[in-house]
Amino acid sequence: MTRRLFRGVFIVWVMLRYGLDELFLTSFQKPWLHAIARIVSVGRKLDAPRGQRIREALERLGPIFVKFGQVLSTRRDLMPLDIADELARLQDRVPPFSSDVAIASIERAFNKKVEDIFVSFDREPIASASIAQVHFAVLKNRTGESREVAVKVLRPGMLTAIEKDLSLMRMMAGWVEGLSDDGKRLKPREVVAEFDKYLHDELDLVREASSAAQLRRNMTGLDLVLIPEMFWDYCATEVIVMERMTGIPISQVERLRAAGVDIPKLARDGVTIFFTQVFRDGFFHADMHPGNIQVSVAPATFGRYISLDFGIVGTLTETDKEYLAQNFTAFFRRDYKRVAELHIESGWVPAATRVDELESAIRSVCEPYFDRPLKEISLGLVLMRLFQTSRRFHVEIQPQLVLLQKTLLNIEGLGRQLDPDLDLWATAKPFLEKWMIDQLGPKKLLDQLRNEAPRYAKLLPELPRLLVDFLQRGQSGSDRALGELLAEQKRTNRLLQGLVYGGVGFVLGLVAMQLIVRVRVF
Repeated sequence: MTRRLFRGVFIVWVMLRYGLDELFLTSFQKPWLHAIARIVSVGRKLDAPRGQRIREALERLGPIFVKFGQVLSTRRDLMPLDIADELARLQDRVPPFSSDVAIASIERAFNKKVEDIFVSFDREPIASASIAQVHFAVLKNRTGESREVAVKVLRPGMLTAIEKDLSLMRMMAGWVEGLSDDGKRLKPREVVAEFDKYLHDELDLVREASSAAQLRRNMTGLDLVLIPEMFWDYCATEVIVMERMTGIPISQVERLRAAGVDIPKLARDGVTIFFTQVFRDGFFHADMHPGNIQVSVAPATFGRYISLDFGIVGTLTETDKEYLAQNFTAFFRRDYKRVAELHIESGWVPAATRVDELESAIRSVCEPYFDRPLKEISLGLVLMRLFQTSRRFHVEIQPQLVLLQKTLLNIEGLGRQLDPDLDLWATAKPFLEKWMIDQLGPKKLLDQLRNEAPRYAKLLPELPRLLVDFLQRGQSGSDRALGELLAEQKRTNRLLQGLVYGGVGFVLGLVAMQLIVRVRVF
């Protein structure tokens, strides 16, 4: 209890030191809070922009608050753009913990001495972050061969530290929410709950290994990205062992260019990987900042992306994917009326919303940005204006799309760094239109029928017996007139004929729709 009290006092002191009270308390309509804000502001130098002060305060408060700021930076629907941009600059600058502690964690997880697992183990970590650190090693295997691996070890005592800080965050969120209308609009309780979920997901390294394995399967055959293999005999909640990947960090563009990598192609490949993971698989790497991306220069895999760190992944349902694809396609065609209709059809805006008003608002945001190279477009600014428009029309922000937004902004950043002239929209448009054709065409119908075939196989043999039982029940009714029975049989016959003809018509209609879509697109 005492430690929690001291931690709370320290948090308040840091907030005052960096002038966060000036940003929040002065907006509350309570005179005594205005007085406090004026008193605590005496003697402080608050020349730095507000976003910078918030970022520096979170860095001072430690790794958990840094991670919170990183998550908060994705919620551009909740805060001004300048603060969101500054929070996006937060990096995990955490000193490594002792290699003896890391080795003890490995031995405890696998109940073996580290020398019985590895031929060699680098005591100096190659990377250290708020949640875990990574060591290189050489793994022994059952065939006597050795494999170069990376060993990710969870930082000790993380769960206890996280629970303490989360408890304080929940308490502070309650204060912010109760003190002003602005506080309620920011939804601090929901943001903390979202952060809680992400953080606990990252604390389970088996979950991260499973996500990496799924992405690796999904990307097989694309030949654009490499994802490390997981060694399941040595994966536990606190430790995972994976294939060691070697490449050039994607931020080192000059090194990549000197190695002969086609930089514009690399930029286009990044967009292709993103849209493939999102719209084909509905399962995407949601932490694609430059620190987690390398490029292979090995002869066999030259120029391919290398993805690392799978603690945060995003998922989308078939409904989400279809809605997003239709929205993107409508945006690319500048069909703002269709975008407005999709918002209403999905229930994201009230049903009584006028389509023409929402269409006009969306057009005013998006139209000025088309036909420009990426270097002249700030996707963050477009998103922020869209969110401002969304608030005007009471659009409900969809939680499942927050990670998608974050990842899209990461892609924009990579595109700017690699090829400022990349046209993100033009690169993505053919992919999305092909995806839409696949969703509407006969191939999709055949895939769905194939998936449902086991259920149909069970029901079809029973259909004649069910039909006979139905007719027999009709004949056994002593109180039913013969004419009624014949009418019932005729209705049954018409129903069966309708099912047959309707099925044929449905297939022919899909083929016709496929032809129409192809004509419109091409």
